Amino acid sequence: MFANYLIGLREGLEASLVVCILIAYLVKTGRKDRLGPVWTGVGSAVALSMAFGAVLQFGSNQLSFEAQEALGGSLSIIAVGLVTWMVFWMRRTARHLKSELHGKLDAALAMGTVALVVTSFLAVGREGLETALFIWTAVQATGDGWNPLVGAVLGLLTSAVLGWLFYRGALKINLAKFFTWTGGMLVVVAAGVLAYGVHDLQEAAWLPGLHDQAFNISSTVPVDSWYGTLLKGVFNFQPDPTVVQVTVWLLYLVPTLFFFFRKPKAAGAPPLRPTPAAEPKAA
Repeated sequence: MFANYLIGLREGLEASLVVCILIAYLVKTGRKDRLGPVWTGVGSAVALSMAFGAVLQFGSNQLSFEAQEALGGSLSIIAVGLVTWMVFWMRRTARHLKSELHGKLDAALAMGTVALVVTSFLAVGREGLETALFIWTAVQATGDGWNPLVGAVLGLLTSAVLGWLFYRGALKINLAKFFTWTGGMLVVVAAGVLAYGVHDLQEAAWLPGLHDQAFNISSTVPVDSWYGTLLKGVFNFQPDPTVVQVTVWLLYLVPTLFFFFRKPKAAGAPPLRPTPAAEPKAA
C-alpha cells in the first residue's frame, strides 16, 4: 500500500504543480478569462487516464491466462521504462520547470483557445497515463485486493492538497531534493515491478528459467505474514524468485541508482591561452 501511495503522491504532485503553475501565471497576468480552457484540458486528461486504467483492468480479464501474463509482463516493463525516464527528467528539470511551462503557455495564448486546451491536456495527460499504467502494474504485482488502489488514491488526494497549498503559498519545500529522494524510492519500487514483469513473461513462456529458483526463503519470510505482506507491498518482494528475476533486478537497480544519485561533474576551468610572444622593437 505504501509503494502505491508513493506512486500516487509522486506522480500526482507533478501534475498538481503543473496545474498550479499554469493557473497562477494566468491569474498574475490578468488572464482569468482563459482559465476555462485550461480546466477543460486538465479534466479531459484526468478522464482519459481513468479510462485507460479501466481498459487495462477490464480488458485484461477477458484474456486467457498466458495472454494475461504476457500482457502484464510487457506493460510492467513499459511502465518501468516510463517511470525511469520520468524520474531522471524531473530531477533534471525541476529547477526550471516553471519558466518552461510559462513559455509554452505564452505560445498557446497567442494561438488561441484550442491551443490552451491542448497544452494543459498534454501537460497533465502524460503524467496521468504514466500513473495509470504504473499503478495498474503495481496492483497486479502485489495482488493484494483493493489495498494498492486505496494507497494510490490516498497519494493522489495528498498531492492535490499539497498542490493547493503550493498555490496558496502556504508550503515551501526544496522541490529538487523532494523529487530526488522520492525518485530514488520509486526506482526501488520499479525494480520490484520489473522483476514481477519478468516472472509474468516466464509464466507466459516468453522467457526461460521459470523453475530455476535463485533461492527460496518462504519458510523464513512467509508470504502471508505481516512482514512478508509489507515487503511485497512496498518492494514487490518475492521469497522464491528465479535466477532471471534476480539478475534483471540487480542489472536494473544498481546502475540506475548509481546514475540517478551521481552528482554532475563540475565544469573545469577553461584552458589557458598561450601568451603571444612580444614583438621585437623597431631599431
